[in-house]
Amino acid sequence: MTTETSSEYNDLETLSTATLLAGMNQLDQTVPLAVQKALPQIEQLVEAIVGRLRAGGRLFYIGAGTSGRLGVVDASECPPTFGVPAGLVVGIIAGGDGAIRQAVEGAEDNATQAWLDLQQFDISEKDVLVGIAASGRTPYVIGGLQAARQAGLATGCVVCNAGSAVAGASEFPVEVVTGPEFITGSTRLKAGTAQKLVLNMLTTATFIRLGRVKGNKMVDMQLSNDKLVERGQRMLMDELAIPAAEAAALLRAHGSVRAALDARQ
Repeated sequence: MTTETSSEYNDLETLSTATLLAGMNQLDQTVPLAVQKALPQIEQLVEAIVGRLRAGGRLFYIGAGTSGRLGVVDASECPPTFGVPAGLVVGIIAGGDGAIRQAVEGAEDNATQAWLDLQQFDISEKDVLVGIAASGRTPYVIGGLQAARQAGLATGCVVCNAGSAVAGASEFPVEVVTGPEFITGSTRLKAGTAQKLVLNMLTTATFIRLGRVKGNKMVDMQLSNDKLVERGQRMLMDELAIPAAEAAALLRAHGSVRAALDARQ
């Protein structure tokens, strides 16, 4: 069943707020189960990403609309969470950065633009390209994946329909079949939630595998605000069984949780 098939909820405008929220919540609960079915595919894509990044490559996301925005969000959260360079994971949205805030009509229909957009990053066969497209038929994503695959990049995708053109263009497709939306065709809903869950898995599992987490702690996170500094101090207090003042001094001296732990262990 495609993401554009009408849902069981009709005449939404006649329903109460409570009924609307209950209906959305009921459908949202099906999303993690759909992701669970795709875990073997997600595993294969993670392994491909880990291999390329370990060998010096980078991870790129391409997408349009909500899908593109989710890729940009996931990429932008990797440096502060895992302490990796800003260019290691890159999100590209059809229509350029302006499309993050305002829709750029027709940008997703250009099948050659994604590969052109990637050229500014000196893309190479060492890299990984993951296309994100709920419908699985976005020309911008299909064209980018086809060109990348021909150039020797590892290619993957996150789609919410089975047997799509985007999946067919990918070496490591992830197909999370989420079914009909609460509002017909509004893939910012269940499909968007599913994509976010999968992207969380891709980068989190990848950077755990690459040693960017110790235990279950973000020891390489960037200490860019007071909240994160306090979090780093608590990590040191827990790991080293030391008081707050000592943890604060240790963190100031070494600049990161990992460096502080290494200095004491």
